[in-house]
Amino acid sequence: MVFVPSPTHGGHSVTPVEQPPTPVKLVIAGGFGVGKTTTVGSISEIRPLTTEAAITEVAAGVDDLTHAPGKTTTTVAMDFGCITIDPTLKLYLFGTPGQDRFGFMWDDLVEGALGGLVIVDTRRLDDCYAAVDYFEHKDVPFAVAVNAFDGKVEHDLDEVRWALDIAEHVPLIVFDARRTGSVRDALLVVMEVALARAEAAVAP
Repeated sequence: MVFVPSPTHGGHSVTPVEQPPTPVKLVIAGGFGVGKTTTVGSISEIRPLTTEAAITEVAAGVDDLTHAPGKTTTTVAMDFGCITIDPTLKLYLFGTPGQDRFGFMWDDLVEGALGGLVIVDTRRLDDCYAAVDYFEHKDVPFAVAVNAFDGKVEHDLDEVRWALDIAEHVPLIVFDARRTGSVRDALLVVMEVALARAEAAVAP
């Protein structure tokens, strides 16, 4: 908030002028069907922009629908939403496509991002390696969030950390992509990681 002069009968006073919140870009990443679109949609204060296409018979032969038998669409470019955390901070959320054949989109979506939330489905850990490796190699601050499908996870967090070879300094949490509060808390973890990285970079 800044102040500008405002004339009064006895002289001058100051009138507060509201400043727009600081925009922050975060990426929601993960494999096919882990809940990225649901995550963005659960918290976005605007109607999310989605670029979903119907899963055809050909695509169904490529994408593993074993644990998502009711899934009829797939993200082919990105999901987009936003949420104002407080008067000073607004998050812009970009969800990545999950299939390998759309992987070329990731570099563009991650460009300029402060951090990332990598979503994991413990029923399909093999599909989650690529996203974790990507953020590690890009050196982008990130947290890993296990999506609690049906309110449960198949493995405990220590097993997930070991199986995905997640570094100890990377936060690993459980969340529910359908619940606004749970998504908010997961995003705040990413913000904490990014802030810690920034503070470490400027420390003497």
